[in-house]
Amino acid sequence: MRSKNPELMKEICTYVSDYYRIKRSSPSVSEIAKGVGIAKTTAYRYLVEMNEQGMISYDGHTIETPQIDKCVTGYFSAPIVGSIHCGDPETEEEHVEEYVTLPESIFGKGEFYILRASGDSMVDAGIEDKDLVVIKKQSTASVGDIVVALDEDNQNTLKTFDGIDDESGYAILKYENRRKYRNKVIRVRELIVQGVAKHVIKAL
Repeated sequence: MRSKNPELMKEICTYVSDYYRIKRSSPSVSEIAKGVGIAKTTAYRYLVEMNEQGMISYDGHTIETPQIDKCVTGYFSAPIVGSIHCGDPETEEEHVEEYVTLPESIFGKGEFYILRASGDSMVDAGIEDKDLVVIKKQSTASVGDIVVALDEDNQNTLKTFDGIDDESGYAILKYENRRKYRNKVIRVRELIVQGVAKHVIKAL
């Protein structure tokens, strides 16, 4: 096989990666040929040669480039929920505003929901009113975790778990706003955790 133009190989890789990023699928040989301005038979020969050189993976139908490999990742759907008085937020369908797709590469694996923060009790933790807080659904938490838990009135609250009081045995949920709520805490006889905050989504 005749030596191939390295610049054209690079152009084909770029076209395939850009095509995938937009349409989430591989272009056909005809589309590549048209996209880079070469004949279809030439495009096919280049794809075969590039596959042999390890530049791409081409099985005659699907094309993958190193850039595509980086883009291909798992995704999951998480519901955005508002304030929920009790129960499991993820199963309270009437409270779901919408579902959004998030990548596992950034948010990790697990079951998640997104809580729309309300109020200013957690501003020192970087959570402000109307921020979207990504919550990993779990029933346990460590001291220092920001948790979604039920308070004594069986209502959802987003606070920092500050440990168990040695004398009373109550769980301590701490506000994170020193200016407005200095030393204010919520004490609950039984800590019922509905999730742990992992990320905050906000506009800058």
